[in-house]
Amino acid sequence: MARFKLFIEYDGTRYSGWQIQKNARTVQGEISSALGKVLDSTDFELYGAGRTDAGVHALRQVAHVEAKTMLAPEILRRKINDELPADVNVLEIEKASAQFHARHDAIARSYLYQISRRRTAFGKKMVWWIKDQLDISKIQATADLFVGMKDFQSFTADDPDEKSTKVHIEKIEIREHGDLILIRFLGSHFLWKMVRQIVGVIAEVGRGKLTVEQARSYLDHRSNQPAALTAPPSGLFLERIYYAGDKKLERLEPVMPILSESKQ
Repeated sequence: MARFKLFIEYDGTRYSGWQIQKNARTVQGEISSALGKVLDSTDFELYGAGRTDAGVHALRQVAHVEAKTMLAPEILRRKINDELPADVNVLEIEKASAQFHARHDAIARSYLYQISRRRTAFGKKMVWWIKDQLDISKIQATADLFVGMKDFQSFTADDPDEKSTKVHIEKIEIREHGDLILIRFLGSHFLWKMVRQIVGVIAEVGRGKLTVEQARSYLDHRSNQPAALTAPPSGLFLERIYYAGDKKLERLEPVMPILSESKQ
């Protein structure tokens, strides 16, 4: 038996998230099916580093699998990709130690959210198009509220009575790139729907429909308002999973450069 580390990209539009579910098409299900065909066996389990929701994409999801095979990692990668649909792609496979665990060994994660200020014919499924004028200074001021160790009980679909809602966000970066507003979240981990609910509140302040102080109040007191403002999954990407020794991304770039070109 050998353990492999997989780096995976996918367009989540057609999928009910990462995790295998009965009677639903998922990314983990597609990869497991492809692995089964390549290995001619179902005697393996595929573990992902993070569970993306329905419609959410990944630029570099990480997973591990322990399987019995003599195939070299690159040959295994090519054979798996031959069995996968076009919107799921294994970028790399490398051998991992027997102790490596994609989720438990991760020390940080980053997510990218793309807001478009123009209608797009090509990138609708990769952005949230907001027609209203957005104040970038208010967006930045609101994003700053969430940096550090905070209680995100108002910003998750998880039950605060069932698990801790305290999360450390190391950094939130905002960048204007043509008609796009890019938001990167770097943190220890993220709760269910947390990033999308934060983005929804940030956007509402940027529109001028909420104040920065109102956004701050959702951190101070439990509220259902962020859930009502949840941003769509189309603009969200699991960007990176970080392990000990990994270098953090520095440049904040759009997923599709054409979307960052200003309208003429």
